[in-house]
Amino acid sequence: MSQKEPGFRELLAAARYSAVHLEMRDAYGVGNEAEDFENWKRTGHRDADPGSAYWMPWVKLIGDTVARGVTVRRARVVSEPVTEYIRYEHAGTPVNLHAGEQVRWLPRRQASDIALPGNDCWVFDGETVLFNHFTGDGNWSDPGWEIRTEPAVARLASAAFEAVWERGTPHENYQV
Repeated sequence: MSQKEPGFRELLAAARYSAVHLEMRDAYGVGNEAEDFENWKRTGHRDADPGSAYWMPWVKLIGDTVARGVTVRRARVVSEPVTEYIRYEHAGTPVNLHAGEQVRWLPRRQASDIALPGNDCWVFDGETVLFNHFTGDGNWSDPGWEIRTEPAVARLASAAFEAVWERGTPHENYQV
């Protein structure tokens, strides 16, 4: 990855009509949410306040993106029964919705015939793919992302997302 490559925020800012996120892991261990996840495991309380210091940067970023006409969708492929992490993620999803995202969930057993990319990804305007790279325990690897613009890669990631989205259950109807 060169220093000149844009990051997530720059790609999102450049999106004209669509930003979609495909998540396929059953657990993440990224540092910026570790404290909140540990607190949730201890107390059962998830920070779901869109105005909290934890959520406000995301809520503003997505809110500003949606306000300029970009549709932001997130699809999650999950194993069932779901992991503790997915229960935690589900508990925080109302904030994603509040920010302007649309979110769907697809049980992994319903995705067996979908050609999925090897990594979680964001696809911007169906043209640019930002693959997220994680370590085995779910933390960011180094480098944490890879940007691809080859039409075949963009088509694969876009088609995978759309297939998951089509079969997925809207958040408000998905029970964990």
